[in-house]
Amino acid sequence: MTWVTAFLLTQAIEMPIYLFGSRGSDLPVPWRVAVAFGASALTHPIVWFVLRDLLEARLGFWAYFAIAETFAVVVEALYLRWFELRRPLLWSLLANGTSASVGLLIWAVRSGKIFG
Repeated sequence: MTWVTAFLLTQAIEMPIYLFGSRGSDLPVPWRVAVAFGASALTHPIVWFVLRDLLEARLGFWAYFAIAETFAVVVEALYLRWFELRRPLLWSLLANGTSASVGLLIWAVRSGKIFG
């Protein structure tokens, strides 16, 4: 999967979760959309281009995956907190857990690990 495809898939999964999580906030809808987009836009390139190159070859895929997803959850939660969204860690865990699960499922299907 290319970075662009992975990024768009991540946005398609995480943005609705963040938009749902930001309902009831004082932010107007255009700002809520921008905040939802910005969360993954902030972390995804670092996870894909920086952490992957630094960690995967040295530690293996699963260690890289755990560190990268932890990084994404923490940074996105702090980002959401900056915009004063309620329960930022919960929404970050839900959004990143969902997109990571879908990504792993796609990888498993494409690599023949399941249904192969």
